[in-house]
Amino acid sequence: MSVSDKEKANKAGPVLPQILQQRLLAWYDQNARPLPWRRDTNPYHVWISEIMLQQTGVEVVKAYYARFLEAFPTIEALAEADEQKVLKLWEGLGYYSRARNLMKTARIIDREYGGRFPDTYEEILRLPGVGTYTAGAIASICFNLPVPAVDGNVVRVVARIAGIDEEVTESVKKRMTASLKMVYPPDRCGDFTQSLMDLGAVVCIPNGAPKCPQCPAADICTANRDGSALSLPVKGRKQAKKQQELTVFLLCCGDNIALRRRESGGLLAGLWELPNVPGILNETGAAALAAQWGVKPRALIKALRRGHVFTHIRWDMLCYVIECASQPPSFTWVSREQLSDTFALPTAFKKLIDAT
Repeated sequence: MSVSDKEKANKAGPVLPQILQQRLLAWYDQNARPLPWRRDTNPYHVWISEIMLQQTGVEVVKAYYARFLEAFPTIEALAEADEQKVLKLWEGLGYYSRARNLMKTARIIDREYGGRFPDTYEEILRLPGVGTYTAGAIASICFNLPVPAVDGNVVRVVARIAGIDEEVTESVKKRMTASLKMVYPPDRCGDFTQSLMDLGAVVCIPNGAPKCPQCPAADICTANRDGSALSLPVKGRKQAKKQQELTVFLLCCGDNIALRRRESGGLLAGLWELPNVPGILNETGAAALAAQWGVKPRALIKALRRGHVFTHIRWDMLCYVIECASQPPSFTWVSREQLSDTFALPTAFKKLIDAT
């Protein structure tokens, strides 16, 4: 590293030892996780995997990734896809705005780039649903650009190696990114990015004791030397989740179930849902509301209580399961087979259907 580079890194954050790249790459060559999206460096494949991995674990994503690429093997296929088919394949992953942003981005690439994935960090970062981490991952893995991808795993690795004992704010993450950039190997940027990811996922773990004896960077790690690994990184206090009570109606007529579309804005925007209202209604109030919708109940089968947790909110749901004598046109009535094959329903509502 040149003197000027060191000065830049010191202003931006702690200087990481240059030997870190050799240590991690040698370890990665022997210990890389055999993930399906690592079979090639096709930017379409890497992009799909990285979007799916936002807020979702690796083991869950593996099956979704395979099914998604089977249905939409190219950017062009995704650009031309029916939204409901995409959402149905996404069902269960949650955060459905990710799926919609995939479609928006595919259409932009198809229209503005002739189906070729943009190959600069700046262009990638401008795509819908792509933040600094995802742009860095694609740029380094697919185009060998020295751009770090700093997620929770990488933050933990850098905080411990460099001994960063201040709260990890966006400003601190930018300093970490700048420091990492100083040690990127010019010929193996993608492998270095993935070595940092894997080290954080399987060795420098977040819960329990980190596996320091297995770490290729143990002798150059400040936290290992000082015994401070469990206290790093320093995180801000999490805000308590808001709670919202809902009364949900599982209206059944023979094999059919009543659905409706959610509004185009807010949580789960535009998705199908079971009819529901804010607050908890007793049986009398629920029956009165059902009558306003044109529902003629045959019987109240049962009432269920379930909860569902989103990123910033928890739903506490009371669900009335009602057998109906007819199918009022205020709802879309679908068979259980259609629900399984065609209509994307958020997990919060699926768990109510599965409980009946």
